[in-house]
Amino acid sequence: MSSSQNLPISDPPSSATGNTTTWSSTISATPALRAFVSRLTESTRRAFTRRRPWYELIDRTAFSKPESLTDATSRIRKNYNYFRVNYIALLSVVLAFSLLSHPFSLLTIVSLAGAWLLLYIFRAPDQPVVIGGRTFSDREILGILVTLTVFVVFLTSVGSLLMSATLIGVGIICVHGAFRDPEDLFLDDQDVAGAGLFSSFSGAATSAAVADVMARV
Repeated sequence: MSSSQNLPISDPPSSATGNTTTWSSTISATPALRAFVSRLTESTRRAFTRRRPWYELIDRTAFSKPESLTDATSRIRKNYNYFRVNYIALLSVVLAFSLLSHPFSLLTIVSLAGAWLLLYIFRAPDQPVVIGGRTFSDREILGILVTLTVFVVFLTSVGSLLMSATLIGVGIICVHGAFRDPEDLFLDDQDVAGAGLFSSFSGAATSAAVADVMARV
């Protein structure tokens, strides 16, 4: 009789310990996550200050048929260097529209990204992940997340949706770049040297996140 009374008493502490550990892990990750989001937002804002006026992108008087494939390739390169922020914004809109039109895929991507951020990237190393009373190491968590990512991207409709949306966006950009005559555009040497929207994102936040991931592997 006494042993039967001990069983229900011993189980709740184990469950409570797991819940407490999980919540403390999430809470400890919040400051790092908040700092990363803040720096990423600021970097994005600075990057988008280099956005070109949209009326230049859709100026109908500047469109003409390229003389050859070489001319089209040269136009695409020059237009990308000038309109790179606009192009990446356009590609992001295409991806966002595709995901919004498929709520299940959007929920899957958000859940997968949240799992990476909370369970691995921004989780304090001294806070183990406890699920069902079992403690998972960093390598086990990494293996689970990598396997789950491969499954979602390559074995579900989410991967094909992202691929098709990316191809559509890149196709739109290439067509615009090939037919938009760049002769009236003036690109500073400084802009060419700093080409790439995400060059501003190589700050402390991204570096810290990458260093943390490499340290855990």
